[in-house]
Amino acid sequence: MNGLIKNAYAVFTVVTLIVACARNPVTGKKQIVLMSEQQEIAMGQQADPEIVATFGLYPDSAIQRFINEKGKQMAAISHRPALNWTFRVLDADVINAFAVPGGYVYFTRGILANMNNEAQFAGVLGHEIGHVTARHTVSQQTRQVLGQIGIIAAVIAKPELAQFAEAASQGLQLMYLKNSRDAESQSDELGVEYSSKVGYDAKEMAKFFQTLDREMAYKSGNQRLPEFLSTHPDPGNRYTTVTNLATQWQTTNNKTNMTINRNSYLRMVNGIVYGEDPRQGYRENNVFYHPELKFQFNTPAGWQYQNTPQQVMLAPTDGAAMLMLSLGKGNTPREAAQNFIQAAKLQVTESRDITVNGLNAYALVGSQMQQDQSGRSVPAVTAIIYFIQYNNVIYQLIGASTPANFSTYAGMLRPYMDSFKALTDASKINVKPERIEVVTVSRNQTLKQLFESYKLPAARFEELAIMNGMQQTDNLTTGMLVKIVVKR
Repeated sequence: MNGLIKNAYAVFTVVTLIVACARNPVTGKKQIVLMSEQQEIAMGQQADPEIVATFGLYPDSAIQRFINEKGKQMAAISHRPALNWTFRVLDADVINAFAVPGGYVYFTRGILANMNNEAQFAGVLGHEIGHVTARHTVSQQTRQVLGQIGIIAAVIAKPELAQFAEAASQGLQLMYLKNSRDAESQSDELGVEYSSKVGYDAKEMAKFFQTLDREMAYKSGNQRLPEFLSTHPDPGNRYTTVTNLATQWQTTNNKTNMTINRNSYLRMVNGIVYGEDPRQGYRENNVFYHPELKFQFNTPAGWQYQNTPQQVMLAPTDGAAMLMLSLGKGNTPREAAQNFIQAAKLQVTESRDITVNGLNAYALVGSQMQQDQSGRSVPAVTAIIYFIQYNNVIYQLIGASTPANFSTYAGMLRPYMDSFKALTDASKINVKPERIEVVTVSRNQTLKQLFESYKLPAARFEELAIMNGMQQTDNLTTGMLVKIVVKR
């Protein structure tokens, strides 16, 4: 959470869509869609700043130049070269890549750290460009709107808590749309076609899918963004399918010695931040620390955890409640409270000035109302909200639940909200992130032996093997480059 730049209350956008029949740029066939190309582009233009504000851009000019160069090169030979394509690297540790309509393609630093050559990157790049050129998100949204008129999709936690969740905004929902199996198969085909046309060996994309499968099997817990494979349903045996497609393309076009570029890619990602960047906030022993903004607060044990530049959000596994920290809008706690009440249309039942560990604050309890089936106005969600003034910033801490659960969670959440205070512990402030360090193999040995020679924790050997796209028993030869992880 680096900056805390938006409010917690919901941003709901009503979009008027006009049914139209358009020719698909890839297939050439006519299809029913609910928006024109101009509307599609406008959708991407609206989503892009929300996505950037939510996750931040990774500050590495060399990597950004690389993704721009490769992206523009591939877009030029795609089915929609005239789009104003944009390619970005997000400062997020989750392993994901995605695209939104209008030509916006995003890679996280997490997925870049787990790739092992340019060909793997090119294959995924082609796959994501394929989603845009074939208008998959537009088609998917069309199917959802046509089939679910009047239904609002649920977001973080229970649907009733959507009004307090930033993920309710339309732009961010585009990231979470799952594509159909047919769309995924078509994008795999386009990924092979596009990456092969610019000279890369698309069989490496198939190998990266194996890495993703291993990663998904190895990891557990929750991420800030959906994992690549969770938003890209697996159409059967993907490795075999993509390998066959790549072989067929190379045979048909009489191409051999396709580009892989392992060493150059590894040198490029040398030094990239790996995993959560603690400088932007981290949780340790159920305490959330923010070294840059210098605050801390206690968090419930066992709750799911998300930390983005906009907010810190926690929820139990059943989604029945939520604890969220974000930035208030106002110069004083009372002013921020009034702005929130108006924006969220809260019905306030309690409000008072308080202090939280010596900090001026304002507390309220309120409900957001909705009409039931009989037309009566009833609470939809109830929340305790603190507006705390600290270092000339108003932080708002929200403890929310459905009214039925509020009596259970109200008493439980207050102590966590009361724990907000200044962070002064130098050991918690002066933390360093883990980074990829590319090392040269000095002698013939197995990958496991190399990890042992660098005194890396044995508990992380499998994680690091997956990151390298290898098995621990794989034999290394002198001069090979391998990725390890160090703190610096």
